[in-house]
Amino acid sequence: MKPKINDPVLFKSVLSVLFFTLFSISSPSLAQSGEKPVIDNELRSALLNAVNDATSFEDQFAAQVWLVDMSGRLKRYMKDDKTRLDFLRMVHQEATRADLSPELVMALIHVESAFQRFAISVVGARGYMQIMPFWKKEIGRADDNLMDTRTNLRYGCTILKHYLKREKGDWTRALARYNGSLGRTKYPEKVMTFWEKYWFIDHSG
Repeated sequence: MKPKINDPVLFKSVLSVLFFTLFSISSPSLAQSGEKPVIDNELRSALLNAVNDATSFEDQFAAQVWLVDMSGRLKRYMKDDKTRLDFLRMVHQEATRADLSPELVMALIHVESAFQRFAISVVGARGYMQIMPFWKKEIGRADDNLMDTRTNLRYGCTILKHYLKREKGDWTRALARYNGSLGRTKYPEKVMTFWEKYWFIDHSG
């Protein structure tokens, strides 16, 4: 059974917070290998464009419903309502901007950092999506703060989308590239398992 919000008190409580937070904007990991990939011009350009771009929800009502649902699932990792909802809004925005499933991005973050904003891996990957610092130099933005939530999400979603495009929609290979483990399936399988178990939403209805 897929997890969902079925507590009307929680739903009402979270929804009330949404109206105060929804419209205010807070101003490839390679974690296992630590290996710097070959940088191609297309990815460099995509990252540069992404960090200079801004976006918002196309359907505000649908976004509110998504935020309420996801908030209940994320609460065990982020106790503060405003922090949690701000984070979810940014995940939704950045995933949508990159044409990715927000729920799958949530699963990836769950695996990469367990939603720890200041997580640093043994090889120096940083933040929610475990971004390697060399990416900043590659796009000429040395001052970017990878611990900033939106910056981290924008880098991560852009990198993941690039690998998905490169692999012609093959999620197993795209996720493995993100993780620096191309040719192995352990990491992609873990992300997909977390997606199905914790973050899946049926959009068919």
